[in-house]
Amino acid sequence: MALSLPAACDPNLADVRTGESASAPASRPAMVLAATILASSLAFVDGSVVNVALPAIGRDLAGAAADLQWVVNAYLLPLSALLLLGGGAGDRFGRRRLLVAGIALFAAASCLCAFAQGLPTLLLGRVLQGVGAAMLMPNSLAVLGTAFAGEARGRAIGTWAAAGAMAGALGPLLGGWLVDAVGWRTIFLINLPIAVAAIWMILRHVPETAETDRPALDWTGGLLATAALGALTWGLTIRSAGEGGGAALAAATLLLAAFVAVEWRRGEKAMMPLALFTSRGFVGLSLLTLLLYGALGGLLVLLPYVLIQQGGYSAFQAGAALLPFPLAIGIASRAMGRLAARTGPRLPLAAGPLIVAAGFALALRIDGGGGSYWSEVLPCILVISLGMAGAVAPLTTAVLGSVDAHHAGTASGFNSAVARTGGMIATALLGAALAARGEALISSFHAAALVAAGAALAASASALLLPAGRQ
Repeated sequence: MALSLPAACDPNLADVRTGESASAPASRPAMVLAATILASSLAFVDGSVVNVALPAIGRDLAGAAADLQWVVNAYLLPLSALLLLGGGAGDRFGRRRLLVAGIALFAAASCLCAFAQGLPTLLLGRVLQGVGAAMLMPNSLAVLGTAFAGEARGRAIGTWAAAGAMAGALGPLLGGWLVDAVGWRTIFLINLPIAVAAIWMILRHVPETAETDRPALDWTGGLLATAALGALTWGLTIRSAGEGGGAALAAATLLLAAFVAVEWRRGEKAMMPLALFTSRGFVGLSLLTLLLYGALGGLLVLLPYVLIQQGGYSAFQAGAALLPFPLAIGIASRAMGRLAARTGPRLPLAAGPLIVAAGFALALRIDGGGGSYWSEVLPCILVISLGMAGAVAPLTTAVLGSVDAHHAGTASGFNSAVARTGGMIATALLGAALAARGEALISSFHAAALVAAGAALAASASALLLPAGRQ
């Protein structure tokens, strides 16, 4: 999943985690806001721009279907597993320090991707990009939490989220144009001037903040989470290609069990305190997030691939085809947020995924045979967008209301990681579709759309675990 939007709970990480220990507001908060937007745009753009370049990368580097899956998941794996650890490291060692280090690593990894002469080098660069994103994303938000106070903080985080949505929307469009006009390598080179500008602004305008009395980082938990997700992704990728994968899935189960044991032993000092899962609402929301964002992530990878390979779209046209998605969510989310405030999150979180499922059903009308974009592709995208708009804001509210205030920051960070994990799992299951051509590709796409519709229906059912009424 290369999500083109900030995951549901991202905008609340800084507000919750830094609210009690925030330093005095920065002397030039507008510059701090601009710097953090530049920094986080690296992750938002790279989370969406690669999708439209997959066919070109596959042709140039002779990549098979499993290789194309890993071009996406090599980035999502460390980002999903290390997001909480990256935020904790910034809290302990300095948020500005981790933010700058994450941007620098992301830029260096982008160079490695741009000049890769083979898939192993490209995949290594994507892994390092994911590590850099796991460092810069939570700390860009934490910096905002210390630079602003009161209502200004909420406005700043809202601006940050809107800018992220815009960056995610324009990413496939710009990336598609670059792929067609210059080549796929340029989608990584555009990160360099953004990174340089962000680092310069941060060093000039962002003061350092840290909490040296925080508990030691849960390195063991972070490594076990990464290894477990890696084995799971590897096993599902192999299995989706019809080549077994049982050993990798068994290893993933053992590693996950070891992770749970370590987190249980560490208690409140754990990266993922297991006490959160005593809340039925939190469990239901985590399941809803995994299923809904998994379905969405699979679509955002497979749809542009189908449009390019079977529909004759250029990379730019495929990027433009997805543009209504983030725009519609951005326009409708505020109204949906107001509705959720009146009714409570349970109703919109049940209805939103139902609408998303209807949108995936409309995807069955896409046959890649030269049909009209306006009659085949656009209705599917608009209906899915409407459903996601109904879920994004209420999901944020519900996650924060499902746990006590002490765990709110960790819960929102975990929910963001779960959203990315869902997309990663979905991408790992697309092997047969990415390997198919012609009518077989369309049949695989339709099968994937039906599975995604089922996942969205299951996500809607998960909302029933929430208490009725306002939270």
